[in-house]
Amino acid sequence: MSDAVTAMVVAAATIAVLMFVTWLVSLPLRNASIVDLIWGLGFVLVAWAVRLTVDGNNARQWLLVGMVTLWGLRLSAYLTWRNHGNGEDYRYKAMRKHWGPRFWWVSLLTVFALQGILMWTVSLSVQLGQVPDDPGLGVLAAIGVVVWAVGLTFEGVGDAQLARFKADPANAGTVMDQGLWRYTRHPNYFGDCCVWWGITLVAIESGLGAVGIIGAVVMTVLLRRVSGVTLLEKSLKKRRAGYEEYIARTSPFIPRPPKRAAR
Repeated sequence: MSDAVTAMVVAAATIAVLMFVTWLVSLPLRNASIVDLIWGLGFVLVAWAVRLTVDGNNARQWLLVGMVTLWGLRLSAYLTWRNHGNGEDYRYKAMRKHWGPRFWWVSLLTVFALQGILMWTVSLSVQLGQVPDDPGLGVLAAIGVVVWAVGLTFEGVGDAQLARFKADPANAGTVMDQGLWRYTRHPNYFGDCCVWWGITLVAIESGLGAVGIIGAVVMTVLLRRVSGVTLLEKSLKKRRAGYEEYIARTSPFIPRPPKRAAR
């Protein structure tokens, strides 16, 4: 078995075990939302599992593992803190209501298995960037680290700013348009996108890691068109007064100065 195949099989097995165990835990809790809490952690486990089973360029392996670990642990810790005591997310409640007694096995396929497949696909750069192609770290990797750092900053600062905003009772039902949120409606999603393109740039330099572009593209589409911006804003338009005006003046994704109101 080649190193590339080994990396992909190890990653798939790690994700399968993680998602199956998480599904089992969700059943007595009646809370499929816990799948979101382990999303970042899953990538960390993949990165370490591949690192411990495949020998490659030592510097690149540790760089990729470090980048993924910092991003994944921060995300899982933040989501666990944010969602503590809130119960199941409305999306999964709606699915539970729709499927009724069948939700227990439907959730295994449509929630946990699906997210597992997406996790495996997005993490291709982390898997294949660690195989034994042996050019040293160069300019492309340096650019990747900068892009990753920008993304992690946007994601972390954006989450912190939103948390402070929500903690003030005076802001209930209003639109967050301060700090980074003044320049993009979703600094956390933009940051997430940058993180994965940064990781992919580091992986590309190894040669076979270029396949990881598939994962970066998938993550970008998910964040911009599927489960990120598009899905969230359908709800926000109904729940936040003035959100339509916020949309009119603020970039949906890539940060830029807000548009001036028409006279």
